[in-house]
Amino acid sequence: MVRRFQNKITESRKTLPVACVIALAVWLVYGLVQLHLWLPFVCFAVATFLMVELNNANSLIRIYSRMISCAFIAFVCSSVYLFPSVRGGMIAVCAVLFYVLFLHSFQDREATGRVFYAFFCVGLSSVLFVQTLFYVPLLWVLLATNMVAMSWRTFFASLFGLILPYWFLAGYYAYIGNFTDFVSHFTSIAEFGRIADITCVSIYQIITFAFVMICAIIGTVHFLRNSSKDKIRTRMIYEMFITINIATIVFIVMQPQHFDILIRIAIINTSTLIGHFISLTNTKLTNITSIVLMCIAALIPIVTYFLGLWTPSLTF
Repeated sequence: MVRRFQNKITESRKTLPVACVIALAVWLVYGLVQLHLWLPFVCFAVATFLMVELNNANSLIRIYSRMISCAFIAFVCSSVYLFPSVRGGMIAVCAVLFYVLFLHSFQDREATGRVFYAFFCVGLSSVLFVQTLFYVPLLWVLLATNMVAMSWRTFFASLFGLILPYWFLAGYYAYIGNFTDFVSHFTSIAEFGRIADITCVSIYQIITFAFVMICAIIGTVHFLRNSSKDKIRTRMIYEMFITINIATIVFIVMQPQHFDILIRIAIINTSTLIGHFISLTNTKLTNITSIVLMCIAALIPIVTYFLGLWTPSLTF
């Protein structure tokens, strides 16, 4: 088998450290020190570490490769408008940690502890972004179908995990004597903007969304065509990534005002798919495709910097 450039990159032990150094440089250029983005950067670092753990613990790629976590780094560093948001960084950490815990419940109907903590992450994320609750019915379906771990015990464990953050939140609002904000948090889930209203997103956001979409399509098609080469457990996991990714992309199109949060979820899922594609293909066409994608990922933040498309704003 011919080892092409993409294979040398994906199988090298130097790839992840180099990607981390480049990521640090990008964060420094885009205001890590000047804008005091230390907390968002810590969230990014933790999410990257969890992506490595997600790959290692579940053998998502059947060869040695760190391309999933490297793809995550590349996507985030291409989307530099995500840097200032602490809330977005915390939601990304919750999402990856959910996957790490959730996948450990595979074919274990007694995995109440892991399911509880996985859905606790979902509940915590929904405290920061209440629309996260829209994912819950889908996650219950995936718990039953792809994880094959649904039982009365795991269902109630997921329910208690989901509710637990709100118990603390309710206690806080009871202490300060203000339940108005607590109620408005839930009522805001019914607030819908105009469908596919692209006026609320910038040209830069559209570019990065298109890039993530292209990678998602490439990764999905590749996996569906070659899924028979993976173990059944791996197939079930990737089908879950694909399902949640499709739901997220539809969510973005329907309600683009939530773009900056939802694109993070799409990035996490797409990273697993495109990482699988780059690591496990070795034809001339896929080699060229991989190089082009790497170049685009590198060019987006560079072009953004010189054209001044990114307007920094500190948001919680």
